[in-house]
Amino acid sequence: VQLQASGGGLVQAGGSLRLSCAASGFTLDYYAIGWFRQAPGKEREGVSCFSGGGGSTLYADSVKDRFTISGDYAKNTVYLQMNNLKPEDTAVYYCAADSFGCNLSGMGMDYWGKGTLVTVSS
Repeated sequence: VQLQASGGGLVQAGGSLRLSCAASGFTLDYYAIGWFRQAPGKEREGVSCFSGGGGSTLYADSVKDRFTISGDYAKNTVYLQMNNLKPEDTAVYYCAADSFGCNLSGMGMDYWGKGTLVTVSS
């Protein structure tokens, strides 16, 4: 079982990035995939979640109307489109899978991927 996060990079404020979380060893249909982030010196924060079973989504207030999460079942991949990025979005972003459904707490996740670094310059 593996979750591979990619797509991070350096972008100016107001710019966009798309993160990908490719899952292997399990089927997206039966899991929720969440994105979490951790900035230096700060606690981990739940950003968004995609429920593979029904396609429902969840967003943190801090990213609503700027980020969009989606899933590609054929590729077993979840994407996080991040628009209008702000310096406070700078963090390492992680994706994780939960067989019980979406949650942004990060507790009880079944699998975690390695992070991808997003840096937003002002």
